[in-house]
Amino acid sequence: MRKIVLSEKEIPTKWYNIQADMPKLPSPPLHPATKKPISLDDLRVIFPMSLIEQEVSTQQWIDIPEEVLNVYASFRPTPLYRAIGLEKALKTSARIYYKHEGLGPAGSHKTNTSIPQAYYNKREGIKKIATETGAGQWGSALSYAGALLGVEVVVYMVRVSYVQKPYRRIMMETWGGKVFPSPSDRTEAGRRILKENPEHPGTLGIAISEAVEEAANNKDTNYALGSVLNHVLLHQTVIGLECKKQLELVGEYPDIVIGCCGGGSNLGGISFPFLYDKINGKDIRVIAVEPTSCPTLTKGEFRYDYGDTAGLTPFLMMYTLGHDFIPPGIHAGGLRYHGDSPLVSQLYHDGLIEAVAVGQSAIFEAAILFARTEGIIPAPESAHAIRVAIDEALKAKDEGKERVILFNLSGIGFLDLPSYEAYLSGKLQDFDYPDEKIKESLCRLPDIKI
Repeated sequence: MRKIVLSEKEIPTKWYNIQADMPKLPSPPLHPATKKPISLDDLRVIFPMSLIEQEVSTQQWIDIPEEVLNVYASFRPTPLYRAIGLEKALKTSARIYYKHEGLGPAGSHKTNTSIPQAYYNKREGIKKIATETGAGQWGSALSYAGALLGVEVVVYMVRVSYVQKPYRRIMMETWGGKVFPSPSDRTEAGRRILKENPEHPGTLGIAISEAVEEAANNKDTNYALGSVLNHVLLHQTVIGLECKKQLELVGEYPDIVIGCCGGGSNLGGISFPFLYDKINGKDIRVIAVEPTSCPTLTKGEFRYDYGDTAGLTPFLMMYTLGHDFIPPGIHAGGLRYHGDSPLVSQLYHDGLIEAVAVGQSAIFEAAILFARTEGIIPAPESAHAIRVAIDEALKAKDEGKERVILFNLSGIGFLDLPSYEAYLSGKLQDFDYPDEKIKESLCRLPDIKI
């Protein structure tokens, strides 16, 4: 079967919370001033109580509000495809499936969490949400949700992506979002960085600092994050839950589940429902794919660090390259984050998840092959997962084994065509971040013992 679809009635009505089943939970976030576990009241400065409760919950299933389900129904369930064209091109014995999250209104999986985040904020009387975005997928998704639910959205967009991807900005503005290149002169954090380096390309860590600062300084404004936090990954589990149902319809179960990984939202979304099975004895591999230019899991350290550059957020226990790490301006802007989700980090540390880093040329080579065999132009972020899916399919071919490979096509690349032009014209450069530079950044991490 080429395309596996579910009916609207089969949209999951609950999110799966992996915190109920993890062998070891992540260490708690710490207050940036006291270095003591952060309290719920501390978080209420920038988050609605509903999301704080989800953040700390160890309840296995959390109900999806009816109002959120009604919006989900405009684009969910998303189809699961068998990559028959890609399989034929590779002449592989593997069967490859991909979940097409690019069919959401903002072109990526991010709408799965932007809708509930806007809903919970609106329900608690919040009029404005400040956020950050890298490539623009999250900023677009939140701007869309804000337009639908009547919440103003302010987006700090990493400057290098703001320049590379002008149509993402236009998309956000079309939905009413107000977009500013980060670092900006609107916040103290931004002004300080611009004073040191007026040509700073920006990072997700800096953009987070600016958005958090705006939220903390305005009573009618909250902050929303598109990845990393527990409640964000919780909302994304609709992806993996649908995948399970869809694969059951064709009598399949994956040997390997793959997702690109920046902060961890789409990886967690597709893999957590399957990791439940792994934790309970199922033989399955989960692979996180990151850029060689921002190798957080593969070269970072597992320790406490700020979630942002200016040190405004709590300390999070995660794999990190250092909060002042400045990755190069690669075209997969959504993966340019110095840290990883504490949930993904803990699962990786405990050996339940694997990680691999790949370079830009390799991922665009995979994206071109995918586009020419499956007809879909993927976002550069998603192309990381495609690259490793291809590699695993070729490995199965060499070993003469049948394998079922599932990956998350987290977004489409229609607004990333300048990146494709750079690759096709031979102008795209690979960049492996030097080990000495990573060590230099890691030396400046806060010294917190656990």
